[in-house]
Amino acid sequence: MGNPWEGEVSIRLDGERHVMKLTLGALAELEAGLEADSLIALVERFEDGSFSTRDVLALIVAGLRGGGWRGEARDLLCAEIEGGPVEAARLSGQLLARAFAFPQA
Repeated sequence: MGNPWEGEVSIRLDGERHVMKLTLGALAELEAGLEADSLIALVERFEDGSFSTRDVLALIVAGLRGGGWRGEARDLLCAEIEGGPVEAARLSGQLLARAFAFPQA
Protein backbone atom coordinates (compact mmCIF):
# COMPACT_ATOMS: atom_id res chain seq x y z
CA MET A 1 0.00 0.00 0.00
CA GLY A 2 1.23 3.47 -0.83
CA ASN A 3 1.70 6.01 1.94
CA PRO A 4 -1.37 8.30 1.87
CA TRP A 5 0.50 10.99 3.85
CA GLU A 6 2.95 11.17 0.95
CA GLY A 7 0.15 11.17 -1.63
CA GLU A 8 1.07 7.66 -2.77
CA VAL A 9 -1.24 5.04 -4.29
CA SER A 10 -0.25 1.45 -5.09
CA ILE A 11 -1.08 -0.23 -8.37
CA ARG A 12 -0.35 -3.72 -9.67
CA LEU A 13 0.81 -3.96 -13.27
CA ASP A 14 1.38 -7.42 -14.70
CA GLY A 15 1.41 -8.75 -11.13
CA GLU A 16 4.10 -6.33 -9.94
CA ARG A 17 3.35 -3.66 -7.32
CA HIS A 18 4.24 -0.07 -8.21
CA VAL A 19 3.85 3.13 -6.22
CA MET A 20 2.29 6.14 -7.91
CA LYS A 21 2.75 9.70 -6.71
CA LEU A 22 1.94 13.02 -8.33
CA THR A 23 5.07 15.09 -7.85
CA LEU A 24 5.19 18.70 -9.06
CA GLY A 25 6.98 17.55 -12.23
CA ALA A 26 4.42 14.80 -12.80
CA LEU A 27 1.59 17.29 -12.31
CA ALA A 28 3.15 19.71 -14.80
CA GLU A 29 3.53 16.93 -17.36
CA LEU A 30 -0.04 15.83 -16.73
CA GLU A 31 -1.41 19.33 -17.17
CA ALA A 32 0.52 19.82 -20.41
CA GLY A 33 -0.59 16.48 -21.84
CA LEU A 34 -4.31 16.68 -21.12
CA GLU A 35 -6.96 18.75 -22.77
CA ALA A 36 -7.87 20.64 -19.61
CA ASP A 37 -7.57 24.33 -18.88
CA SER A 38 -6.14 23.47 -15.48
CA LEU A 39 -5.75 20.64 -13.03
CA ILE A 40 -8.90 21.91 -11.35
CA ALA A 41 -10.76 21.16 -14.60
CA LEU A 42 -9.34 17.62 -14.46
CA VAL A 43 -10.43 17.23 -10.83
CA GLU A 44 -13.91 18.43 -11.81
CA ARG A 45 -14.08 15.82 -14.59
CA PHE A 46 -13.36 13.10 -12.03
CA GLU A 47 -15.83 14.54 -9.53
CA ASP A 48 -18.69 14.61 -12.01
CA GLY A 49 -17.77 11.31 -13.70
CA SER A 50 -17.01 12.83 -17.10
CA PHE A 51 -13.39 11.65 -17.22
CA SER A 52 -12.11 9.64 -20.18
CA THR A 53 -9.90 6.59 -20.47
CA ARG A 54 -7.24 9.01 -21.75
CA ASP A 55 -7.51 10.91 -18.44
CA VAL A 56 -7.13 7.66 -16.49
CA LEU A 57 -4.10 6.55 -18.51
CA ALA A 58 -2.45 9.98 -18.27
CA LEU A 59 -2.91 10.03 -14.48
CA ILE A 60 -1.50 6.52 -14.10
CA VAL A 61 1.53 7.34 -16.27
CA ALA A 62 2.17 10.61 -14.41
CA GLY A 63 1.76 8.87 -11.04
CA LEU A 64 4.08 6.03 -12.01
CA ARG A 65 6.70 8.51 -13.20
CA GLY A 66 6.34 10.44 -9.95
CA GLY A 67 6.96 7.13 -8.19
CA GLY A 68 10.19 6.56 -10.12
CA TRP A 69 8.99 4.50 -13.11
CA ARG A 70 10.77 5.32 -16.37
CA GLY A 71 8.26 3.96 -18.85
CA GLU A 72 5.90 5.64 -21.29
CA ALA A 73 2.16 5.44 -21.91
CA ARG A 74 2.66 2.96 -24.75
CA ASP A 75 4.28 0.57 -22.25
CA LEU A 76 0.90 0.26 -20.53
CA LEU A 77 -1.15 -0.50 -23.63
CA CYS A 78 -0.75 -4.26 -23.15
CA ALA A 79 -0.14 -4.24 -19.40
CA GLU A 80 -2.62 -6.00 -17.16
CA ILE A 81 -3.85 -3.70 -14.42
CA GLU A 82 -5.09 -5.74 -11.48
CA GLY A 83 -8.81 -5.04 -11.16
CA GLY A 84 -9.18 -3.93 -14.77
CA PRO A 85 -10.41 -0.60 -16.10
CA VAL A 86 -12.73 0.08 -13.17
CA GLU A 87 -9.88 -0.30 -10.68
CA ALA A 88 -7.62 1.83 -12.89
CA ALA A 89 -10.21 4.62 -12.82
CA ARG A 90 -10.65 4.30 -9.05
CA LEU A 91 -6.90 4.40 -8.42
CA SER A 92 -6.36 7.38 -10.71
CA GLY A 93 -9.12 9.30 -8.94
CA GLN A 94 -7.59 8.38 -5.58
CA LEU A 95 -4.19 9.52 -6.80
CA LEU A 96 -5.59 12.86 -7.91
CA ALA A 97 -7.43 13.33 -4.61
CA ARG A 98 -4.34 12.49 -2.54
CA ALA A 99 -2.30 15.06 -4.44
CA PHE A 100 -4.54 17.86 -3.17
CA ALA A 101 -5.86 16.73 0.22
CA PHE A 102 -4.66 15.31 3.50
CA PRO A 103 -5.74 11.72 4.17
CA GLN A 104 -8.58 11.05 6.57
CA ALA A 105 -7.37 10.25 10.09
